[in-house]
Amino acid sequence: MNDESPKAIFYALAANFGIAVCKFGAAAFTGSGSMFAEAIHSTADCGNQLLLLFGLNRAQAPANALHPLGSGREIYFYALIVALLLFFVGGAFSVYEGAHRLMHHEPLSNPVVALVILGISVVLEAFSLMGAIREIRKETPNKSLWRWFRETRESELLVVAGEDVAALLGLAIAFAAVLMTMITGNPAYDAAGSIGVGVLLMIIAFLVAREVKSMIVGESASPEVRRAIEAHLRARGEITRIISLITLQWGKHVVVAVQAEMIDYASGRAMIDAINVIEDDLQRAFPQVRWVFFEPDVAREASKPAEAA
Repeated sequence: MNDESPKAIFYALAANFGIAVCKFGAAAFTGSGSMFAEAIHSTADCGNQLLLLFGLNRAQAPANALHPLGSGREIYFYALIVALLLFFVGGAFSVYEGAHRLMHHEPLSNPVVALVILGISVVLEAFSLMGAIREIRKETPNKSLWRWFRETRESELLVVAGEDVAALLGLAIAFAAVLMTMITGNPAYDAAGSIGVGVLLMIIAFLVAREVKSMIVGESASPEVRRAIEAHLRARGEITRIISLITLQWGKHVVVAVQAEMIDYASGRAMIDAINVIEDDLQRAFPQVRWVFFEPDVAREASKPAEAA
């Protein structure tokens, strides 16, 4: 789990604040519905990033009697709230604004100003997305971004990357809509651009919410971490067979539960000492593994691994 995810959030917050100020000024000056929709989107993104930072802070709360494994998964709740805000505040409002302007044919003035602001916004959003991608590549340099999106357990980085992609695509739509309005003089293109931006935001928000929901329900560690843990345990001379291996992502930490056959020991104390060594070595090899529950057992025919390798 990448401990530097907040860097990507700060990149996005700085970029979106500057973008929102520029867009609101341009929307007021030009009367562009696409620009106003983009301004609302950027403002919502600023609030979203503040929520993520708050959630990361809450996730650092220590374990207690009520939450014996700590509050690491609380960040998933705030990531889901951000996805819902992106859907309703960003997407639905943009669709409403576009439909309103489409029905009333409100004119667009000074489209060149809108195009210049959109161009500046593209540069700032690209800066934010590059920051997110840089953090992603530190941990997974060889994965495609789509595969990373489906397999990552970093909900906050998932949300930031999703917002940045949506923002860049939305800017492209808004730029095309304003340009067509300027060329044709027909404000319907600008209104349609606002609707297009809204639909795009709702699609991205749905994809992000689907991934975060899976984390809230409870996901294993990422596939490569799970396979590495299993390989580490299978290589141990004290273990003759792994009966069951369960991993559970808990915020930035991992819970591991192992059921395994052990070699014969002269006493129960000797087996306990061996298990303690295995657990210590596992946590040294995988610092993100905070809790290890190890059960020595004998395999039975009815036993099936609880988690695929």
